[in-house]
Amino acid sequence: MAQRTDKYIVQDLHEPQLPSPEFREMYNRFAKRILWIDNSVVEGAFQMNTSWYCKIPEQNPVFGEHSHNCDEIIGFFGSDPDDRYDLGGELELWLDGEHHVITRSTMIFVPANMPHMPLKFNRVDRPIFHFSVVMDRYYDGDAYQKK
Repeated sequence: MAQRTDKYIVQDLHEPQLPSPEFREMYNRFAKRILWIDNSVVEGAFQMNTSWYCKIPEQNPVFGEHSHNCDEIIGFFGSDPDDRYDLGGELELWLDGEHHVITRSTMIFVPANMPHMPLKFNRVDRPIFHFSVVMDRYYDGDAYQKK
């Protein structure tokens, strides 16, 4: 029986409106999106993405330097339950122009207007769980590196 609050529960992927079908196709070759939520999926929701990164993308880096007018949290988690802090790969990213190498499960807080990325994949030994939360109703896709 349907309930009044069913509209707040998301269990199926609603593909985000991203820059192009070509980008979506390229993204799907290295990542498996799990769920996406924003105001277009649930009225009033801020944006959150969840994906498995499964291999190094052909376009590397995929995400170019950008900033948002709101805060963001980015996460990368390894998939070994016996060693939850081992990322199972190596990523490089930049925060406000400073270079970081990520090899452990990580959460990153990015304050509003802080330049961040690019994101470069050096190794993906096993799937890496990724999420991002942008405290805005919609995501405009400005992070995606244009070729």
